[in-house]
Amino acid sequence: MPMNNKLRWALRGTALALSLLTPALTFAQSCALCYTQAAGSGSRMIQALRSGILMLAIPPMLICAAIAWMAYKKRNQFNDDVCEDSADPSAPTRSHSRL
Repeated sequence: MPMNNKLRWALRGTALALSLLTPALTFAQSCALCYTQAAGSGSRMIQALRSGILMLAIPPMLICAAIAWMAYKKRNQFNDDVCEDSADPSAPTRSHSRL
């Protein structure tokens, strides 16, 4: 049962609005102690805090990118193995029946 275009665009608009609002809501949730400590410290401390946040954020992003890259590279490995096996006529055939 296909959706009509108006409903589809309404759902897409809602999803877009929610995705744009989510970062604003997450930035609003900060620790009061961290805020007061950062506000009371000097500019060097604020810069060190920003650098520390980047140092904590970069490794997980690199790990996620590496996993995504490996998944992209290996995405057709199973299909390639099956195609290579079926291309060889002397290879024994496999039965894919369920018990």
